[in-house]
Amino acid sequence: MMQHPNISRSFVKCMAWMLSCLMSSCWAADLSYPSKPIKLVVGFPSASSADVTARIVAKKLGEILLQPVVIENKPGASSNIATELVVRAPGDGYTLLVGSVANTINSGMGKSLPFNFSSDLAPVALITSLPNILVVHPSLGVSSVQELVNLGKAKPNFINYASSGNGTSPHLSGELFNLMANIKMTHVPYKGSSQAITDVLSGLVPVMFSPASTAIAHINSGALKALAVTSSQRSAVAPKIPTVSESGLNGYETSVWFGILAPVSTPKDVLDKLNASINLSLQSSEVKGQLLAQGIDALGGSKEDLSKYIQSETDKWEKLIKLSGAKMD
Repeated sequence: MMQHPNISRSFVKCMAWMLSCLMSSCWAADLSYPSKPIKLVVGFPSASSADVTARIVAKKLGEILLQPVVIENKPGASSNIATELVVRAPGDGYTLLVGSVANTINSGMGKSLPFNFSSDLAPVALITSLPNILVVHPSLGVSSVQELVNLGKAKPNFINYASSGNGTSPHLSGELFNLMANIKMTHVPYKGSSQAITDVLSGLVPVMFSPASTAIAHINSGALKALAVTSSQRSAVAPKIPTVSESGLNGYETSVWFGILAPVSTPKDVLDKLNASINLSLQSSEVKGQLLAQGIDALGGSKEDLSKYIQSETDKWEKLIKLSGAKMD
């Protein structure tokens, strides 16, 4: 299982806590919860990586909690519509949010929002992550990160890179690459990954930091070259592809991650029960296999892990947005 920095030790503690709960009264702190279906709100459309993650985890989570976990898609405004819905929901554990990297990017943009993602929601658990993969069309004539950097330095503004839209993880992955490599690739935003990857496959735009789930089939077919994954560690879905960091840009890291959050007024015992149940679901070989087949790594960990990760992500994106001047759609 892929693990983010500082999660492995906390995860072991979390698993020990779950085992003790199963043998003590803390699991039974609220035997009445859940007594009805739980709604898991996703701020992205059906078949997106957020939606796929939510449906795989929700099925097993429902089996553990003995109540259905129902997915409700509320796409729009880079997940802000879904987030506001959950922020305003009762804190009873029956309305949860699939939060993501988009939420921390939105927070870092400095725009006025009707909620504060960090303080108006209670972290439950980090559930999954998938890297972006730096891919290039063969016609560009580069086969490594260093060769791409060399080309970028030799020909400023010559290289175009596609993304799924302004302010998205693929966009900001490119801006971070520009800053750390001291080059200037030109951003070409599209309205979604499928439209972007189509033009990358044709060679019209030769570079993309593509979600692994979108890129992996084209890498395997040879239509695109994979130079590196953007995560801090190699991905289980493509273990032979090096990271950007180990390819010369030390410390580079971005990923598309998802976590579950609840309204901030949700009782602690309900949050604890949800956290333990989510971690149990992520330990299922069935769940891990289904996620991996989609290019997604299962994570897990404590509520505190997710809280710290959200803060570190928010700080990172806010700094990058200020330095790069990146704008939202």
